[in-house]
Amino acid sequence: MFRWQACPQIRIIEHPLLQTKLTILRDRETPTTVFRETLRQMGALMLFVVSRDFETESCAVHTPIEATQGMRLRRPVVLVPILRAGLGLIDGMLDLLPGALVGHIGMSRNEETLVPHRYYGKVPKAIDEAEVLILDPMLATGNSAVAAIDEVKRMGAKRIRFVCLLSSPEGLERLHRVHADVPIFTVAVDRMLNDQGFIMPGLGDAGDRYFGT
Repeated sequence: MFRWQACPQIRIIEHPLLQTKLTILRDRETPTTVFRETLRQMGALMLFVVSRDFETESCAVHTPIEATQGMRLRRPVVLVPILRAGLGLIDGMLDLLPGALVGHIGMSRNEETLVPHRYYGKVPKAIDEAEVLILDPMLATGNSAVAAIDEVKRMGAKRIRFVCLLSSPEGLERLHRVHADVPIFTVAVDRMLNDQGFIMPGLGDAGDRYFGT
């Protein structure tokens, strides 16, 4: 049995603000407008944690009084949401990091086989030198996450992190087995997947709840 609790590449973010906001997302009575805003807020909070060890370099800055040394990120940051639901995390992250570049990976899932099909992929040219964050609120079967990371690696990405809100043990095992070099950041690990590939207890279909479909 895969012991995700002992894996250093799997990082559970137990911040109380994230945990309480996740409860709002889980609630089936939460309306679409509140779901969207909460997901946006969680995106910003997640970025604050995920970027904690981004490398920086010194730079000159002139205050109103005199010149001094400041700090800036050493590498560009590329945010790559997995469409559709990953879009819900983008705005909050861009609030904190407006200079981030954005790519997109479109994945559709066969509801019978649960196998993803890539229908779109476009990322910034700087991806080979950037810190790349793959974004999806849910890590369920892990198939879409694996396919998205396969794609950005093919496009040249070298420094990749996967960022989600909810995970299943099955999804963690599959993603780590295929891409052991990619750190996984998640707020919670739920009990299991059901026969339809949904996380239990989960929060339903994040894309449907975000877009009101």
